[in-house]
Amino acid sequence: MSKNADNLSKLGADTPSAPSFLCRLAVVVYDFLLLIAVLFLATALLLPFNAGEAFTREQIFYPIYLLMVSFLFYGWFWTHGGQTLGLRAWKVKVLTVNQQPISWTQALVRFTTAFASCGLGLLWILVDKHRWSWHDHLSKTAVFFDTKK
Repeated sequence: MSKNADNLSKLGADTPSAPSFLCRLAVVVYDFLLLIAVLFLATALLLPFNAGEAFTREQIFYPIYLLMVSFLFYGWFWTHGGQTLGLRAWKVKVLTVNQQPISWTQALVRFTTAFASCGLGLLWILVDKHRWSWHDHLSKTAVFFDTKK
């Protein structure tokens, strides 16, 4: 049993069950649509600095800029309340294994792992007994149902 799973076992019977794969997939789709809008806005803000021209393949700073904007989008929501709009819509939260707010370091590990695995780590939910993805395990975070009404 992993250390994260051991920590969850110590939390006791009052620990809420983890959201299903389909619920988490719905959150991903919902948040991705919102992220696209944020990236459009981020691009519009940057265009005046590129003389209103489209960005070219040689301008490596542009994809790095979009990646930073994406991380700041997710990281800020995860570290400030644990919920993006998609997470809020499905009434779930990203928290530490002990159900505390996550740190910026955990948000970075979570984001980087999810990005590097192209989202394939989410499939791990289907075989993990606690329904944790790769980015949950590596960042020592988990997705819980929001128990506040």
